[in-house]
Amino acid sequence: GLALASDPGGTLNFLAMVENLQGDSGRGYYLEMLIGTPPQALNILVDTGSSNFAVAGVPDPDVTSYFNPELSSTYRSQGIEVTVKYSQGSWTGVLGTDVITMPKGLYGSYTINIATILESENFFLPGVKWHGILGLAYDALAKPSSSVETFFDSLVRQAKIPNIFSLQMCGAGLPVSGSGTNGGSLVLGGIEPSLYTGDIWYTPIKEEWYYQVEILKLEVGGQNLELDCREYNADKAIVDSGTTLLRLPEKVFSAVVQAIARTSLIQEFSSGFWTGSQLACWDRTEKPWGLFPKLSIYLRDENSSRSFRISILPQLYIQPILVIGDNLQCYRFGISSSTNALVIGATVMEGFYVIFDRAQRRVGFAVSPCAEADGSPVSEIEGPFTTADVASNCVASVSFHEPVLWIASYALMSLCGIILLVLIVLLLIPPRCQHRYTDNDVVNDESSLVRHRWK
Repeated sequence: GLALASDPGGTLNFLAMVENLQGDSGRGYYLEMLIGTPPQALNILVDTGSSNFAVAGVPDPDVTSYFNPELSSTYRSQGIEVTVKYSQGSWTGVLGTDVITMPKGLYGSYTINIATILESENFFLPGVKWHGILGLAYDALAKPSSSVETFFDSLVRQAKIPNIFSLQMCGAGLPVSGSGTNGGSLVLGGIEPSLYTGDIWYTPIKEEWYYQVEILKLEVGGQNLELDCREYNADKAIVDSGTTLLRLPEKVFSAVVQAIARTSLIQEFSSGFWTGSQLACWDRTEKPWGLFPKLSIYLRDENSSRSFRISILPQLYIQPILVIGDNLQCYRFGISSSTNALVIGATVMEGFYVIFDRAQRRVGFAVSPCAEADGSPVSEIEGPFTTADVASNCVASVSFHEPVLWIASYALMSLCGIILLVLIVLLLIPPRCQHRYTDNDVVNDESSLVRHRWK
């Protein structure tokens, strides 16, 4: 009975989905998709930090292919304009529906909401090999409103697959934006055992918009940073494959940089290396990774009195990017600061097989066998540890998704109140005044697809 329940129509073949991704941590990992009738083949970026499925709908100088809806007999326009803004970069398009198939995904074809991108700014970049974006987060982030069914929700409903997907990105220790492409796997509907070793450790999803998790502490070289655990979750901590780097709230970032500089064996680094404006270069025969400490992130376990830690070795956060001449290899720092989130991006995700278990509202991490450099693993998971030394809740109890909008909202409501009083006095009629946000208000999408790409 279980086999039937998990695979009603024979749509699931996890092995067929192994290595269905190409790409690299500098420019994103993408899946080939066939859209429309007759099918048009496009590469679609896998992004767990946004919720719209969108493809280039007109020619663009930075895009080698685009979807032409006029050539598809099954395309239906909904005539609704949609705009999505990222922390840098944005696009505007029109919502429609069409059928898609995935050569290395699920069997069968499915009708999906598609935004065709008609205008964009800093979204498609020179050298990227993808032509659209597959937002795999929750419908709360979908634009122009959460009533736009997301790609994955459509698959779950139409293919009757379990509400779970998993992601392995294989770029550890390889040059960022290298000439070749690295592999990866997006497994829709479940977990493929060959993509991980050891146990899967799960942490609860705190809120279903981004994949928001709870981080309890950070260690650099085994030394606790000793910050208040709420600092790690300011104002959210999310798992986002569309972000290139590990992004840390400013206070956490400066503590991490100080700790790495203190424990690394070379202290005369210019600040430009840490801020991402300069590369550091070594002789090609030298590997600098032995100079740097490992970095550990503690996540709350499903049993809230326990935690586990995911650790990345410097092979994941000191990233080769450029060769100069015959004998210099240059590296960038794979960690950056953020004003509004801790983002577990590709820098960390390349160390692990990550399970997005939406059915049980949890995110799982297991060691990925492709996370190796020179034959040695560059990531670890250990646990359980007690959480007796941390607060029972490290996430602010009220999650203000849009602090600026909330402030504006209260200001407007106060203004409404004053106007109401005046009207009541003048007219003796008590009208109701309420400010409501429309879903057209822009979510400051953490995908950061542009800002942290090396240009």
